[in-house]
Amino acid sequence: MTIAILGGTGPQGQGLAKRFATAGVPVAIGSRKSEHAMEVADQLTAVLPANSASINGYDNAGAVAAADEMVILAVPWPGHNQTLEALKKDLSNKILIDIVVPLKEGDPKKTDMPPEGSATEAAQAILGEKIPVMGALHNVSAHTLNNIEATINCDVLVCGNGLEPRKKVMELIEKIGVKTYNAGDAEAARCIEAITPILIRINISKAVPFSHAGIKIWAPEN
Repeated sequence: MTIAILGGTGPQGQGLAKRFATAGVPVAIGSRKSEHAMEVADQLTAVLPANSASINGYDNAGAVAAADEMVILAVPWPGHNQTLEALKKDLSNKILIDIVVPLKEGDPKKTDMPPEGSATEAAQAILGEKIPVMGALHNVSAHTLNNIEATINCDVLVCGNGLEPRKKVMELIEKIGVKTYNAGDAEAARCIEAITPILIRINISKAVPFSHAGIKIWAPEN
């Protein structure tokens, strides 16, 4: 099953492409310019183990067309709505996995939530209810994703309207070695996306002796 990653040439997109390809999932990375996507795809392929699945580059519409069902949106927040408006017809019969966090311009320690309440809800409003939008992977750092020799140090909360597409997304994401949790409908993205600037604040704090932290769901000891 080929998945598409729009914004696949950026840090998060590249990390996800490497993780999924290493897990045996073919990846189509999309960019505004197909030439750039193809160049990055070749660079990523060169550093992967020999038994990895393929990574190929396309323009955004071509990447969506190459995907069997799942399309990950990993573009910067300023280009979020514009990208979806341009690809709305192409995304018919797909499930969109929106990993975008609306960070405040000039201050990534804060959010600038859209009127809909979250990036996930904004995407659903643009695409309409017939195209399921699932929010996920908001709280995993690009550095962590790109370090494929290490396990991912956090769990992933998945939200969105529709239980069946939510389950499909959870199953896909668990292929890269993380535990996923069903976080409910799209409105939950307001809380989940807002965790990211808190993590950014912690990770850049001089009072904290580590960086690239994530979140974990811990069970009681008793």
